[in-house]
Amino acid sequence: MATLAHHLSLLSKPSPPSQLNNLFFTIPRTRFIPQSKPTRFKCLASQSGFFTKLGRLIKEKAKSDVEKVFSGFSKTRDNLAVIDELLLYWNLSETDRVLDELEEALLVSDFGPRITIQIVERLREDILAGKLKSGSEIKDALKKSVLDLLEKKGNKTELQLGFRKPAVIMIVGVNGGGKTTSLGKLAYRLKNEGAKILMAAGDTFRAAASDQLEIWAERTGCEIVVADKEKAKASLVISQAVKKGKEQEFDVVLCDTSGRLHTNYSLMEELIACKKAVGKIVRGAPNEILLVLDGTTGLNMLPQAREFNEVVGITGFILTKLDGSARGGCVVSVVDELGIPVKFVGVGEGVEDLQPFDAEAFVNAIFS
Repeated sequence: MATLAHHLSLLSKPSPPSQLNNLFFTIPRTRFIPQSKPTRFKCLASQSGFFTKLGRLIKEKAKSDVEKVFSGFSKTRDNLAVIDELLLYWNLSETDRVLDELEEALLVSDFGPRITIQIVERLREDILAGKLKSGSEIKDALKKSVLDLLEKKGNKTELQLGFRKPAVIMIVGVNGGGKTTSLGKLAYRLKNEGAKILMAAGDTFRAAASDQLEIWAERTGCEIVVADKEKAKASLVISQAVKKGKEQEFDVVLCDTSGRLHTNYSLMEELIACKKAVGKIVRGAPNEILLVLDGTTGLNMLPQAREFNEVVGITGFILTKLDGSARGGCVVSVVDELGIPVKFVGVGEGVEDLQPFDAEAFVNAIFS
C-alpha cells in the first residue's frame, strides 16, 4: 500500500495531510479511446449554460434512440396488443364490454387501479357524449390521457444540474435494483456528451461494490474515489469525492450508495448524512437524488419510492430491467402516485441501454 500511495502521489498534486486523506485513495483515470471523439464543452463555474446544454443534449439523444425504447417495451406492448383487437370492430352497443376488457389489460400491465379507472371512465364519458366515434379515436384518446398525465405530473425529465461546479448526483435504492450498473451507464452517457466525470464508491457495505464501480470507471475512462478500508462511512467517501471534484474542476460527481431496504431506518438515516455532507461542500448539492427501481417488481415499487422520498427527497427515478418485464405500466403509476419524474429507463443490458425518458416515445412504444 505504501508503494501504491507513493506511486499515486506522483500522479496528482500534493495536498495538505488530513484525517480524510489517510482514509481514501483515488484510482487515477484510465486511458480510454472512444470510437468517436466526443464533443467537449468548456465549462467554468460561472457558466451555468453548460449544464443546461448537457441536459438538452441528453434529451435530444433520447428522441433519436426511439428504436431502443420501442424494442425495450416489447413485452408490455404485447400485453396491451389486446386493446387493438378490442377496438378493431368496436361499436357503441359493446362499449361496456370493451371498456371492461381494456381496463383489465391496463391492470395486468401494472397501470394501477386508480389511474386505470380514471382513464377508462374518461373514455366512457367521451364515448357517451359522442366525442369518440371509432376505435381509432378511442385509442388516440387513451394514448393522449397517458401522455398528458406523464407530462403534467412528471414533466422535469431532464437532469437538473444547477449552475455550481461540480454538479452532484446521488444514486440510491434497494439491493439488487441495479444502482451501480445504472451509475456506470449514466457516467458513460454524460462523458460522451463532453462532461468530466468523477465517481464516488459510496457503497461501503457490499464488498464487491467498489470493485464493480472501478470496472465501470476503467470502462468509461472516469476517475473514481474509493475507501481504502472496509466499513468506512459512506458520507466520508462521498464528501472526499465531492471535495476532489470541486478542487480539480470536475463537471459531475456521481455518488454510489449502499443498497438498503426502505424499512431499515438506520441505513436510511445514513443517506441523510450523505446528503448533508455533500451540501456542506457545494451549496445546493446534491443536485439530483435518483432512486433506482426494479421494473420487474411492478407496483411493488411504490412503497419503496414513497419511503425513500419521505426520508431523503427523491428528485427522479431510474426504472431498470423494463425490457424483461411486461409491467411497463408501472412507469405511469409511479409518476401518478408521487408526482416525481422518471429520468431514465433501462431497456437492455448494453452500455447505451440506459435511455433518457421521453414520455411521447414511451407512450408510442407501449401502444403501437
